[in-house]
Amino acid sequence: MSETRLREQLVMFGESLYARGYAHGSSGNLSVRLADGLLVTPTNSCLGRLDPARIAKLDKAGNHLSGDKPSKEGFLHLAMYEERERARAIVHLHCTHCVAVSCLRHADPANVLPPLTAYYVMRIGRLPLVPYFRPGDRALAEAVREKARKHQAVLLANHGPVVAGKSLEDAVYNAEEMEETAKLHLLLTGRDTRALDAAQVADLEAHFPS
Repeated sequence: MSETRLREQLVMFGESLYARGYAHGSSGNLSVRLADGLLVTPTNSCLGRLDPARIAKLDKAGNHLSGDKPSKEGFLHLAMYEERERARAIVHLHCTHCVAVSCLRHADPANVLPPLTAYYVMRIGRLPLVPYFRPGDRALAEAVREKARKHQAVLLANHGPVVAGKSLEDAVYNAEEMEETAKLHLLLTGRDTRALDAAQVADLEAHFPS
């Protein structure tokens, strides 16, 4: 897909996420991998009002080549791309229900959402919690890198999700599935809930490897 078309897709999906409440204000950022680097939404930009010509372009080392100044969290995207060779796009949101889950205390930080549906297991699998770091802290990149070696999605404590995909469309769908599962989890808290059991999860993982 051409760079021009990828810029148009970033605008289209940014508008969609913003219009449906997955992003608010200037929160969240999107990126796509290029053969020679990546495109990432600019810092302090609203996902609902992106300009394709102003989207930042970085080289593989993260150097700013063109467009507006990139998101201050662009280093998160670079870290995940470096660990996940097949990832072609990354979505980072501050969506309400995922952020709520990121603020809870968890008995198992290695897996903070239960396997409530088959599609959550197929798209996300196990979801690790990355410890809290100040926004913009470069140490966060290394914490994300460690988790990204085995997971295509992570949840940043008191912050939000970072989700990869084999295309921008796929990454957006993965992020949406994660947010809807977080919503279900919060709705079902305190109720006698039946999640998928270990055998059912293993069957899905065997048929739909991430």
